[in-house]
Amino acid sequence: MTPERKKLGYWDLLKSWVLWSFYSQACYNYERMQASGFAHSMIPIIKKLYTTKEDISAALKRHLVFFNTEPNVGAMIHGITAAMEEERANDQPITDEAINSVKTGLMGPLAGIGDTLSQGTVTPILLALGIGLAKDGNLFGPVIYILLEAAVIWGIGYFMFFRGYKLGRTAVERLLEGGLVKDLITGAGIVGATVIGALTASFVGLSTPITITVGQQVVKLQADFFDKIMPQLLPLALTLGVWWLLNRRKSPIAIMGYLVLVGLVGSLLKVF
Repeated sequence: MTPERKKLGYWDLLKSWVLWSFYSQACYNYERMQASGFAHSMIPIIKKLYTTKEDISAALKRHLVFFNTEPNVGAMIHGITAAMEEERANDQPITDEAINSVKTGLMGPLAGIGDTLSQGTVTPILLALGIGLAKDGNLFGPVIYILLEAAVIWGIGYFMFFRGYKLGRTAVERLLEGGLVKDLITGAGIVGATVIGALTASFVGLSTPITITVGQQVVKLQADFFDKIMPQLLPLALTLGVWWLLNRRKSPIAIMGYLVLVGLVGSLLKVF
């Protein structure tokens, strides 16, 4: 008689995704990074697939090895791992090394995609929307930002988790084949750079009232010189200056102090 096949249900997978979404950074440490959060999120999967104390203990230990990725796009790794655990529980020849190799091989590339997509693209766009509304006095600006950010980020995490489970081990080859990862990172980087440029032009305000009198001619430095070269030249220069200081490993707090000090002195001297 053929033993009944062990099968994960939708709610088992959903519980695992919810645990990962809320506890991915729990007990974060420099020895194993997100390993505790990963093992915690696998508990519903492990309890469904394994029945003996020895098998459950071995599965938990299997997922307590070093792990670190971007939590939302990286949720695909959990889906793939759940699919591999399901096959292993049904006596397929999947070793501990195979599971950990998949996790180790994917956590870096998916972290690159996730960081670029969430921190470099989605968050700046939604911040621009929320700040734009708040700047006009709309109290729903921050509320809309929080709601959209949560919807988009959790939506990405949910899709990637269940997509990973559906594709199983073949997801690894599909994701990495044909340079897809590189194309995704490049595309998201271009969108993120465009958004940052738009934010700089829209929200960084810097101009000078200085005028220079040459004979009978009065030259307004801002309108007659800087704007002729390029509109928003001073905000761009200020942004590039801050970027340069950050690359010189200056503290963001110190940079904000410099900006306040320069702004006060420039205002008193009527330079800005």
